[in-house]
Amino acid sequence: MTSIGGAEMVDWNLAVATATRLVRPGPEVSRDEARAVVAELRRHAKASEEHVRGFTRMGEEGVHDTPVLVVDRPGWVRANVAGFRAILKPLLDKMQERRGSTPGGAVIGAVGGKVTGVEVGMLLSFLSSRVLGQYETFAPAGRDLPAGENGGGRLLLVAPNIVHVERELEVRPHDFRLWVCLHEETHRTQFTAVPWLRDHLEGEIQSFLAETEIDPMTVLERVREAVQSLVGGRPEGEAEEGHSLVELVQTPAQREILSRLTAVMSLLEGHADFVMDGVGPDVVPTVSEIREKFQQRRARGASRLDLALRKLLGLDAKLRQYRDGERFVREVVEQVGMDGFNRVWTSPNTLPTKAEIAEPADWIARVHRKS
Repeated sequence: MTSIGGAEMVDWNLAVATATRLVRPGPEVSRDEARAVVAELRRHAKASEEHVRGFTRMGEEGVHDTPVLVVDRPGWVRANVAGFRAILKPLLDKMQERRGSTPGGAVIGAVGGKVTGVEVGMLLSFLSSRVLGQYETFAPAGRDLPAGENGGGRLLLVAPNIVHVERELEVRPHDFRLWVCLHEETHRTQFTAVPWLRDHLEGEIQSFLAETEIDPMTVLERVREAVQSLVGGRPEGEAEEGHSLVELVQTPAQREILSRLTAVMSLLEGHADFVMDGVGPDVVPTVSEIREKFQQRRARGASRLDLALRKLLGLDAKLRQYRDGERFVREVVEQVGMDGFNRVWTSPNTLPTKAEIAEPADWIARVHRKS
């Protein structure tokens, strides 16, 4: 930032610097071991293409032109900051325009941008040690973050985290690395074989952001109510599950959009889990052991602090998405077969609702009723 007047609402460079400074060191490996891990992950990512395509009956041979990037934790942070910066730009531009008409807004914005940058960096440093892989689709292509010739995203595999988890679980590294690649390759197949999916998700996210309150007092009031609910303001007899901070600061319109987004994410994550377990027995000899140990790890969390942060940030809902989405996919495939399930990718209208994720028979009745 060269001047206060030109300050962004979020100091993204500070977010990267903060996360990089706070990120936990990865597991100890020699230079030769690190090279071997990277090479093996690349081989597994390539092999996973054929396995996933054959099992899901999605896409065509050679359709992928999106790169595979094996990254460390700071590399994952930089990729996600680029994605956040792109997807949040319309909202932040609107907020900056609103700020410009406020007395003292430029000075307040400069300070606020730095504060927000630090907060984003702290959040990303927490998450950067927990993500094994990701299909990043929103960041624009750049020298350090290439994309395919036809646009789209890139497949990220976070090598230090994969090594850390395979050691923690005491599973065969070769099998675990392939198992992870099968999950992430499924996400890449979803987006490359379903051309409208990326634009649909981006449209839903932009609709969600467009409903965001930009009046500071309104936002502060919503945050105050959210904090009260999280620290003990729940009425007696209310369910213990509660809501995350993100859910509690939403408008009614945003809750409707989030319901649709939750259903889509449950589908995508559950489908990836279903595929990697379906392919697994043929190519991953220890898949049953890996799945059992990994599920136990997901359920228990690392510590009480970890569990508290997961609940606050809504990450516990992410875990439910895996479980509920996998059950939806499994039950639909059992009833109508893989080709019948693949009708889910026909258009946004054939995506399941949140209620249909919980009741797969309702989706089958709606989408297959003419048949």
